[in-house]
Amino acid sequence: MSGQLVTWDYLVFALYIIIVSCYGYWIYKKRRHTETENAKDFFLAEGSLTWWAIGASIIASNISAEQFIGMSGDGFFAGIAVAVYEWVGAAALILVAVFFMPIYIKNRIFTMPQFLTMRYNEQVALIMSIFWIFLYVFVNLTSILYLGALAINGLLGGFYFHEIMVVLALFAIIITLGGMKVIGYTDAIQVAVLIIGGLATTYMALLVVSENFGFGKDIYAGFKVLLNEAPDHFHLMFKKPQVDAPQDYVDKYLILPAFGMYAAGQWISNLNYWGCNQYITQRALGADLKTARTGILFASLLKILMPIIVLLPGIIAFVLYNKGLLPAMDGTNKDSAYSAILTFLPAGLKGMAVAALTAAIVASLAGKANSISTIFTLDIYKKYIHKDASERTMVKTGRWAVLIAMLLSVSFTWNDLLGISGEGGYTFVQKYSSFISPGVFATFLLGMFWKRTSGTAAIAGILTGFLASIFFNQLAVKIFGPETWLYSAFLNRDGVYEIPFFICLGWSFLTTVIVMVIISLYAPKVSKKAFILDKSMFKLEPSSIILSVTVILLLAVLYIRFW
Repeated sequence: MSGQLVTWDYLVFALYIIIVSCYGYWIYKKRRHTETENAKDFFLAEGSLTWWAIGASIIASNISAEQFIGMSGDGFFAGIAVAVYEWVGAAALILVAVFFMPIYIKNRIFTMPQFLTMRYNEQVALIMSIFWIFLYVFVNLTSILYLGALAINGLLGGFYFHEIMVVLALFAIIITLGGMKVIGYTDAIQVAVLIIGGLATTYMALLVVSENFGFGKDIYAGFKVLLNEAPDHFHLMFKKPQVDAPQDYVDKYLILPAFGMYAAGQWISNLNYWGCNQYITQRALGADLKTARTGILFASLLKILMPIIVLLPGIIAFVLYNKGLLPAMDGTNKDSAYSAILTFLPAGLKGMAVAALTAAIVASLAGKANSISTIFTLDIYKKYIHKDASERTMVKTGRWAVLIAMLLSVSFTWNDLLGISGEGGYTFVQKYSSFISPGVFATFLLGMFWKRTSGTAAIAGILTGFLASIFFNQLAVKIFGPETWLYSAFLNRDGVYEIPFFICLGWSFLTTVIVMVIISLYAPKVSKKAFILDKSMFKLEPSSIILSVTVILLLAVLYIRFW
């Protein structure tokens, strides 16, 4: 693809960089003048984020290159069914706000390993701290850098992949070094940019569809063209493939296995991601319960909007490509769909779209880097390496952790050592995150709501979840064959039998829960470290009820229309 940006695009993009940088620096200087530099303020911005900043920061950390590039790519390939990640995520956020946050905030929990220490023991916390750091560095940071650099590089002519990767990493480092308060408030700008730029991109792309199919400039006509030209891309469920099903359909089912993913896998994945994930919950953990809940429910509302921004362009690319109207699209790589759509945008707006993409990438990188820093400093360095570390020393250590984490991620992404391009960006993140999510979610869920769960059961659960994931993903078919009462495996594009990873996730979680329950039955009926729960903790304010019901009704309308 030849270079696509012109002077106006560079000016708009430069303006975005200047605004975010200046605002972030102002927040940083203001904090330095009014507050002492302490660890909790640096890592958590305790008590200083408003509900809208919490909600915006959650979305900014979540919506990144995996969504803009990976989800658009999966939208090109599979269609609206990919929206399940966003829409089940919106429902999961309601459950997190109502049931998880009261427990965290009442017990003054600031990190996920701290939860595990308080509820179980330090061994459980240490094991999970190491798991989380590896996951954030080698799955999350690497995929964001790779996909982000891939997309922006396409717009700059295809010759600057490594340079772009380094610039993205440096920009994220600069924001992260300012601490959680800088991240939280700059994220509000980042979300505004990514939503405005993302909606503008979808709007212009629909106009292109409408014009090319002879309906003039009419976005509604453009959307109707999509419905008519790609009807298979507007169903939320893929039925189980028959023996003679084409390979494309089988591949879609492998990543989105119909009712099976709704029965267990999607809920486990989403509740683990939104409720037991440091770089998501961290935004709300320093606030009071009402502020935290409102912020999370605001994020839930924004999640419903995200498929329009990150998924619909992929379907648009599919329709245009099939009609020979998208020369910039590389048909062999679905992850090039979003950057191909950007080529239709006029001067200036293209710069806004690149700014939106960059905002999503940088905000997500900064959020994950800050969480790596928080877990390493508070849950490993302070506890096991330097127990007497001062506040200033912990902040310095946190900053060094950011630099090292980003350096590692750039090193592994440089030549795509992890094979992100082969898996497809979004599938790569979901698949490899699912190796630890069964054990983590089971440990948190039983720890919160079953007083008998023991520390021994927690350790066994974390290890069982990981081993069960390996078994179902890698070994089950070789041992039991492709068809059993537990699962159905299908030949993937490489000619290898594969169980849909959401089905693997569900069985891994169930196996983990059974193991934990059996072990806990040999423990006292009430653990000495069990949390004390009462109904008043889960009582909702009227505003929270209104937000929750609004989200549920919107989801009901979407599922009724596109089921």
